Amino acid sequence: MATGVQEVLPPALDSTSDPPPVFDGTTRLYISYTCPYAQRVWITRNCKGLQDKIKLVPIDLKNRPDWYKEKVYPANKVPSLEHNNEVKGESLDLIKYIDSQFEGPKLFPDDPAKEEFAEELLSYTDTFNRTVYSSFKGEGEAGTAFDYIEAALSKFNDGPFFLGQLSLVDIAYAPFIERFRAFLMDVKEYDITAGRPNLATWIEEMEKNEAYKQTRQDPKELVEGLKKRYMAQL
Repeated sequence: MATGVQEVLPPALDSTSDPPPVFDGTTRLYISYTCPYAQRVWITRNCKGLQDKIKLVPIDLKNRPDWYKEKVYPANKVPSLEHNNEVKGESLDLIKYIDSQFEGPKLFPDDPAKEEFAEELLSYTDTFNRTVYSSFKGEGEAGTAFDYIEAALSKFNDGPFFLGQLSLVDIAYAPFIERFRAFLMDVKEYDITAGRPNLATWIEEMEKNEAYKQTRQDPKELVEGLKKRYMAQL
């Protein structure tokens, strides 16, 4: 897997930045370095070894340039992918699109049982995220969501990942589990891996993956960002 490429990450573009030459034939992935949804697509790009084929264009979401909405993506959010003179959005759609439309290791299963389970797990991501974020505000318990993950990780025994081997499912969950683990440990002293050996192993294996490691943020910065958003509600 061509994941060992060490990129020099470009600075984020803000309201003072000139736009790239949009629709010039270059494939561009517009992200924010801090957005977990964008991180999903960034990881997929890296896992496929497409660092030279898909150019990373980071956007400063706190001071985003007007041209992004006007010329690139009217929804004015990240991620988005400029490819073949079109711009597409929505992270779960984009990770499937990149996997199916570009060269590199296949990240979605051919096995019918695994494909069915993959779709089930991808459909659950919004519920998972909503449950944990709600717990930050004192609404409900995060434990049920992590118990679901622990059980899901025991379904296949041919590897430590959701479908045995690394897939789009792992990529869809990784940015959020990264944030939830850091925040819950810091703020609530809650270890999401306690009593969940499958999840502990999964995190260990994900953290060995170079394609993922290149996208990770400083845990302290992640926690501070979430504290600003949620602490007033705790």
